[in-house]
Amino acid sequence: MSQKLLGDSIQIKEINETIKQVAPTDVSILITGESGTGKEVVADNIHTFSKRNDKPFITVNCGAIPEGIIESELFGHQKGSFTGAIDDRKGYFELADKGTIFLDEIGDMPLATQVKFLRVLETGEFMRVGGNKKIKVDVRAIAATNKDLSDEVLNKNFREDLYYRLRSINIFIPPLRERKSDIKILFDFFIDNYCITNGIDFKGIEEDAMDFLLNYNWPGNARELKNFCESIVVIYPDKKLTLEEIKKHLHIEVKDTNRSLPILFNKPKDSFDKDFLFRALLELKSDIIDIRNYLQILSMKDHDPGNGSFQIAKEKFSDITFDEIEKEVLVFMLENNYWSVDKVAEILKQTPRNIYNKMKKYNINKEDRWKNS
Repeated sequence: MSQKLLGDSIQIKEINETIKQVAPTDVSILITGESGTGKEVVADNIHTFSKRNDKPFITVNCGAIPEGIIESELFGHQKGSFTGAIDDRKGYFELADKGTIFLDEIGDMPLATQVKFLRVLETGEFMRVGGNKKIKVDVRAIAATNKDLSDEVLNKNFREDLYYRLRSINIFIPPLRERKSDIKILFDFFIDNYCITNGIDFKGIEEDAMDFLLNYNWPGNARELKNFCESIVVIYPDKKLTLEEIKKHLHIEVKDTNRSLPILFNKPKDSFDKDFLFRALLELKSDIIDIRNYLQILSMKDHDPGNGSFQIAKEKFSDITFDEIEKEVLVFMLENNYWSVDKVAEILKQTPRNIYNKMKKYNINKEDRWKNS
């Protein structure tokens, strides 16, 4: 049986009670909350306590499936329906028949696919891609998102009818920073579980170090805490954890607010995803500093007393387009993260689908770059 959502905060107690109430029914459920709060744990618990617990529990990350193949993944396809469809294939809904399907990152599902998903919710019927025969399934649907779907509806990114169909039961998981009493419980659980599994003897943590953890913001929520616990006992085995070690491992440092990045281009008139570039530039801070130093050398060589390094930069980079810069940023991030789209998406605070779309836009291919390297 799966582990219930851990914690002794009022919010977690209420969520666990709600799970027990809704699990035996077949009502669709929407789970909301920031990334890493435990949405999949809640979905797994609902399935475990349901009448379908001996049937399949299929998890689908809608944000990780490229838009061009998501319908084939969800609903299956017929042989010959598109290039590469060499056989009939069942989709996730057929695989989940009589069981539960958990659609994570539902806010990233394309609008056209949302129409078919809504039909499955209402009738239990769909057709495979390239097929002409209706397929009937009995599936309990649970969806989750870290987005505000009401805003997505207003922005025409999410269907209003599907939103109201899903939110009949909405389980919201608050971020870890808003339920500090749960941090120590989760810390002990993650540490004990990892130490038992790996034969590690944990010596404990000093009081001021634990106080620091209780007041840390945990932007990655329980997932970040779990990763922290597992890595800290490996890095500091057989010793009691100190405040200094905790701070060092969490990379707590004073930000240099006086340091600014050089402006190498003017903001283009057409709209673009600014966060994609700016977050990447922050990740490449050290490289940017190197570029700045190089530009200062160029400035000295050019002997242009009337212009500083930024003017040099403007002249040297005047022919570089925003797309070229964004492409180089994306290639750098992929190559330095072993071509893990999920990892790059997490670092840049993007959806995996957005990364795939960027790769397609700029014709970035891992195999081609390896051949040319």
